Amino acid sequence: MPPQPQRSPTAGLLLGLILTLAAVVAYSSYIIWQIKGLRQLQSDLADRNRKDSLQLLRVQNDLNSLALAMRDMLDADEPYPLSAWSAQFERIRADLDDALRREEQVALIERSPEQREFLRSSLAQFWAAADRTFALAQNGKQDDARAEIRVSLQARQAALSTAVARLLVQNNEYEEQVAARTAEIYDRVQRQVYVFLAATLTAIVLTSLYLMRSNRRLFAQLAALSAQRRDLAQKLIATQESTLRYVSRELHDEFGQILTAVGSMLGRAEKHTPEGSPLRTELHEVREIAQNTLHTVRSLSQALHPVMLDEAGLETTLSWYLPTVERQTGIALSYEKSGAGFPLSSAASVHIYRIVQEALNNAARHSGSKQAWVRLRFLGDSLEVEIEDHGTGLVAGNPRSGIGLVAMRERAQLVNGTIEFLQPPGGGTLIRLRVPKEAPENHA
Repeated sequence: MPPQPQRSPTAGLLLGLILTLAAVVAYSSYIIWQIKGLRQLQSDLADRNRKDSLQLLRVQNDLNSLALAMRDMLDADEPYPLSAWSAQFERIRADLDDALRREEQVALIERSPEQREFLRSSLAQFWAAADRTFALAQNGKQDDARAEIRVSLQARQAALSTAVARLLVQNNEYEEQVAARTAEIYDRVQRQVYVFLAATLTAIVLTSLYLMRSNRRLFAQLAALSAQRRDLAQKLIATQESTLRYVSRELHDEFGQILTAVGSMLGRAEKHTPEGSPLRTELHEVREIAQNTLHTVRSLSQALHPVMLDEAGLETTLSWYLPTVERQTGIALSYEKSGAGFPLSSAASVHIYRIVQEALNNAARHSGSKQAWVRLRFLGDSLEVEIEDHGTGLVAGNPRSGIGLVAMRERAQLVNGTIEFLQPPGGGTLIRLRVPKEAPENHA
């Protein structure tokens, strides 16, 4: 049963790649958006907390100014009456009210109703006491006014300073909490990045394993197909050689013997015909035609499968074949032989001869060259054959030369040899075949 065709992994790989890229893009966008929002929030919180702290420091500074003013008012050596401090108190009061209003607008910490009521009532009581103090001073009661400052104003100013200091401490604590929450968010984002990285790496590993498995399966199929193709090529070449050998022998033996017999019979008939008879002339012409046909049949038999290849070997066959090609194609062939010859198997001889034959046929049909070189080199452990011409070279896409090149490669593999198709420095084509000394006998 023929193997079932395997589904191509391309669709699965593309889907996995698209999903992985989509996940990477989506998660990267999410992380960038989260980090951008976190940075903006951190910047806004830091800015508002800084403004809140500045307003609280402004309030604290105004309270300190009030404390210094009250100290100077209690100083007995001060030449100014207490009512002279009224303008300074009004200026500080206006600045203090503005600072508290701005602080409420930028405050990050939600004040409790008790805190707001305490701060509002304490400030109102302080200014009510200050108004009483300045009223007493304006009525000439300086001692009573100073007593009001010592008993009421300084205590209320200290309470307000304490409350503002407490708010500053809360701001610092809140800033530390924000920093801790920000660090926690960054840690969570970092953990998510690690999780996503692990998931991405897992997806990549799974995709790679699937790709390796698919490639291994495809390579196994290719190896099986290559083995089948090689077996088929061997069978086709073996069938071709067997058919050519059979046709060659039939032409040489059957038709050759028939033509030889016909020629002999015509010769005897010619001898029994009187001299000068027109029939004798015609018999002579027919005998020459039979003889020429015999030579043609023998040449065709040698071209199909040279008998001398089995009897005399590759060297002798090439020495006979190359002049024949030179006469038939008009290409000037230079034959060079070097090295000490060694015997080759019949299979190797047939395949090498066919490769040389195909190479010279390509040179005669496609190269356009009028000269070619054939070199036979017997090396220590191998036989090297080169066929070179300076024509147009190998033309890509030529179906005939393509089939011929495939056949030459197959024959080279059948004798465990290597074949190269090169371009010599002068242009054209150089085919180099290298066959090991001990070629296998069982491929033909």
